[in-house]
Amino acid sequence: MTTSATAPLLVELLVEELPPKALKALGNAFAGAVHAGLAGRDLASGGAAAWTAFATPRRLGVFIESVTAKAPSRSMTVKLMPVAVGLSPDGRATTALLKRLAALGADASVVPRLERRVDGKNESLFYATIVPGASIEQGLQAALDEAISTLPIPKVMQYQLADGWTSVSFVRPAHGLVALHGDAVVPVRALGLQAGRTTRGHRFEGSASPIALRSAASYAEQLRDEGAVMVSFDGRRAEIVRQLETVAAREDGLTPVADDALLDEVTGLVEKPNVLVCEFEKAFLGVPSECLILTMKANQKYFPLLDAKGALSNRFLIVSNITPADASRIVEGNERVVRPRLADAKFFFDQDRKKTLASRVPGLDKVVYHAKLGTQGERTARVRAIAGQIASGAFLYEKLAGPVDRAAMLAKADLLTDMVGEFPELQGVMGGYYARHDGESDEVAQAIEDHYKPRFAGDDLPRGKVGVTVALADKLEALVGLFGIGQVPTGDKDPFALRRQALGVIRMLIEVPVPIGLEQLVALAVPVFGVAIKDPSEPLLAFIYERLVGYLREHDHSSQEVEAVLARPPAQLVDVERRLDAVHAFAALPEAASLAAANKRVGNILKKSDGEASEFVDSSLLTEPAEAALHAALMNVEARADLAFRKQDYTASLQALAALKAPIDAFFDAVMVNADDSVLRANRLGLLAKLHAAMNRVADLSKLAG
Repeated sequence: MTTSATAPLLVELLVEELPPKALKALGNAFAGAVHAGLAGRDLASGGAAAWTAFATPRRLGVFIESVTAKAPSRSMTVKLMPVAVGLSPDGRATTALLKRLAALGADASVVPRLERRVDGKNESLFYATIVPGASIEQGLQAALDEAISTLPIPKVMQYQLADGWTSVSFVRPAHGLVALHGDAVVPVRALGLQAGRTTRGHRFEGSASPIALRSAASYAEQLRDEGAVMVSFDGRRAEIVRQLETVAAREDGLTPVADDALLDEVTGLVEKPNVLVCEFEKAFLGVPSECLILTMKANQKYFPLLDAKGALSNRFLIVSNITPADASRIVEGNERVVRPRLADAKFFFDQDRKKTLASRVPGLDKVVYHAKLGTQGERTARVRAIAGQIASGAFLYEKLAGPVDRAAMLAKADLLTDMVGEFPELQGVMGGYYARHDGESDEVAQAIEDHYKPRFAGDDLPRGKVGVTVALADKLEALVGLFGIGQVPTGDKDPFALRRQALGVIRMLIEVPVPIGLEQLVALAVPVFGVAIKDPSEPLLAFIYERLVGYLREHDHSSQEVEAVLARPPAQLVDVERRLDAVHAFAALPEAASLAAANKRVGNILKKSDGEASEFVDSSLLTEPAEAALHAALMNVEARADLAFRKQDYTASLQALAALKAPIDAFFDAVMVNADDSVLRANRLGLLAKLHAAMNRVADLSKLAG
């Protein structure tokens, strides 16, 4: 066996079944960390394209295209210590210096060669040396240790090794380690295992004997041919998608439910996917499809099939880990397993409809929402109060008052149903079904169903004014209440999903849109809590505006443009997008940079004026031609810009400012603002204050200055 100076590297950890939901992240983290550890020691080069991650339920691995057997040596200069500390007055090395040199692998013989260099206020000693490069064994051992210690393991297991004494911790017990550089084994150790070249294939369909790998490059091919394993997570996922689509198309053109999270999880459950079609009794289709789909996906990891109209069919797909000649027993087994699950859903649905939602409302008084905020019944009362004020303040439709109050009252009642008790993900959805069964109006049922929306990024918004009103009220109640008792998100911890709630408020105010101001919304929600909370308006508004900045940047607006508009936030958020578009168009004008810089200069002058400036100009005091010309131009531009602003044509309002570039430049070239005459100075400051107000009505243009 030989190892060339540069060759591919393969590392594999053979383990017991890994957690499927975490497998993709574990595989990428392991592979990336091994590569980074080697690259950091000059043994490997290149970015993400230089390595390939492997991850199956029983293995984590990485293939790196080019790894050198030994890293090149490199020169290094190390700062040791101040001369006064390292050398005695007669120039001999002190004990401190000798210990420092020993730690670097040197001794007293190098002292005469140490460099003296002024470093800050002191003269220090520096040691120049050649550091030999790491060998593949040294570098891989360190990289492997680092990769294992930094894996994002959901829950660590501790287990004993074969010696019966030693315990190690890992995501699952490890039983094999492969490390091949070219065709040679790299003698590294990990988790009590010594690296070799043998691995195992599929538990049932691969070779019964260990697989001896010929080389790093042959790994994927040998596992496929001898082990019946597709080692690439992405390749296995793509194969599952291909089979799902192919098999579904044969079933009268049905389509599998799209679910990336489910695909990732199922990919983490199989090493050799085999998609099969199953079915259940059509009688179960009388249960809401959301219930059936959820139980099939969440409990059984099946892929429900939809017809051309998007309706659920009684057929579904499973992804098996084996491929027998006769798959009938697998199909029958899965059909038998899913039947009681669907029967439970049907039972819950039938039982729940025996009681109306309205009859369940008093029971909310016995369900604790939060120890400091009371019960779900108290929360419902607050949501009703907030929703009523939004309806009257934003939409001004009397006919909304009844439906809004009814929907807000019933919105949480499905929390007491058996179906939601079993499947919490269906809250709201089941409320809508039960409301229709109870004879509630479509707008009330729809509002109950939608009031949690948007539940996640990219989710649909509530439909109709009633749904939007109740959804806004529900999110505001949560935000104001939880901020009011100090339950503020910190770092990556957000147990009440307040970031998502805030983004939902933003999206409804902008995308529906709801004609009510954000500050107005918060102000009307705070009083409904009485003395139960401290007024959280200031930190809550700051929190929501932080989410707004992120939302706007995701919609392709630059940081400068967002900062400019939010420095002068409009009363209603629906105005923000229009103003951003106007600022973007303004920034493209040839005069924009000069005007933004001038605006910043004017702002700085006014800040230093100690309150002398007011937006009043006495034209008789405009003694300099340049200031008279600027005043005349401003009067003309201000009239046009103001008319466009009142029509909400913010683009035209800003573009009218382009005519001010020349008179502003001339003013600053010829006029001294801080004149000795206090009357002239005040008049010129007034002119600048008037100019500043005109320029910053749509946005703070100084934020565009570089």
